[in-house]
Amino acid sequence: MSREMHQIDDDPKPRKSRFSFEAHESEPEQEKVRREASIDADDALYEDASHSGPQPEARNPESTYRGQSSRREAIPEGAVSNHPGQGIGKLFMQVISSVVGVGVITATLFSLWMPASLMPGSLQNRLAEAASPSQAEVLTATPEAAVLPSGFPAKKIGIVVGHKGSDSGAVCSNGLTELEVNSNVATFTQMKLIDMGYDVELLDEFDPRLKDYQAGLLFSIHADSCDYINDSATGFKVAAALSETKSENSTRLVQCIADRYAKITGLRYHYQSVTNDMTRYHAFSEIDPNTTAGIIEIGFLNLDQEILTSNPELLADGIVAGIKCYMYNEGVTDPALQP
Repeated sequence: MSREMHQIDDDPKPRKSRFSFEAHESEPEQEKVRREASIDADDALYEDASHSGPQPEARNPESTYRGQSSRREAIPEGAVSNHPGQGIGKLFMQVISSVVGVGVITATLFSLWMPASLMPGSLQNRLAEAASPSQAEVLTATPEAAVLPSGFPAKKIGIVVGHKGSDSGAVCSNGLTELEVNSNVATFTQMKLIDMGYDVELLDEFDPRLKDYQAGLLFSIHADSCDYINDSATGFKVAAALSETKSENSTRLVQCIADRYAKITGLRYHYQSVTNDMTRYHAFSEIDPNTTAGIIEIGFLNLDQEILTSNPELLADGIVAGIKCYMYNEGVTDPALQP
C-alpha cells in the first residue's frame, strides 16, 4: 500500500476532494465548524434510530453531499417527514381554497354591478320586497291630508255627473240614455260618502265651480257606448288626471278604483281601451293643481246594460270602496292592476 493511500486514512486533516470548488478554500473557519457539527448531529440521529427499533444497519447508498464536501451524509429511512402524497394534498387544498375565494368575490361584484333590467323578474321582485316594506305598509304610513297645503279641504269630494247640464250623452235604441245611468250611480255614491263623513257635492259636466276647484278628490262618472262593438266590449275603464304634481296620487287612485270596483261588481277592468278623452278630460285642466282627479266609465251600455240599470247601488259600492281605499291609503291586494 502506498504512502499516499496511508495518508488518506491516517492524516487527521484529509485532503480536498477533486470535486471541491476553489471558493471553499476561502470559507471562514466558523462555517466549517457549523457544517461539521451538523454532520455529527445527523450521524447521532442515525445511530439513535438504529438502536431504537428494527432499522436497517446499512446506510442508504443514495446519500447526499452537504456543502459539496467529500464526506457522505446518511439519512435514515424512517426520519423522512415530508411525503410526496402529503405535499400534493396540501397543494390541492390550496388550489380549491383559491378557486372558491375567487368565485365568491366574482359573484359579489357581479350582483352589485348587474343592472336591474338584466336580472330575472322573480329575483328582482324578491330582492325589492326584502329591501323595502310591503305596499300595504307604505300606503298606510301617511294619510293623504298630510301632503296637502294647510287649510286645504281634504274631506271634500266633488262628483261630476257625466253630461249633466250639457246633453244626454249616449242614447241606446231602447231609449236609455247615458245621463240617466250616470245620475243614478252618482246619487248613490254621494249618499254613501256622506254617511262616511265626507262633504260631497254633485257637479255638472261644465260646472263653473270647476275653476280652481279645491277638494281632496274630484271624480267624474260616465258610461260607455250603446253600440255593439264585439264580445270583448264589456267591463269598466278608469283613468286619472295627467298631473306632474300629483302623479303618485293619481296612480294610486286608479289602482284603488280598479281593484275595488272589479271585486265588488264583477266587471272586468278594460284598461286596454282607455282613450285620450279620459286621460285628458277637460275638468282635469280646470281644477286646483293640488286636487287629485279621476274619471270612470262604469260599463258598456250595450253588453253591460243589465247591471247598469238594475243594480246602480252595487256600482256605487264599488266606486265608494275605491275612493275609501285612496283616501285612507289602503293597500291594493292585486298588484297586477296598473293604470
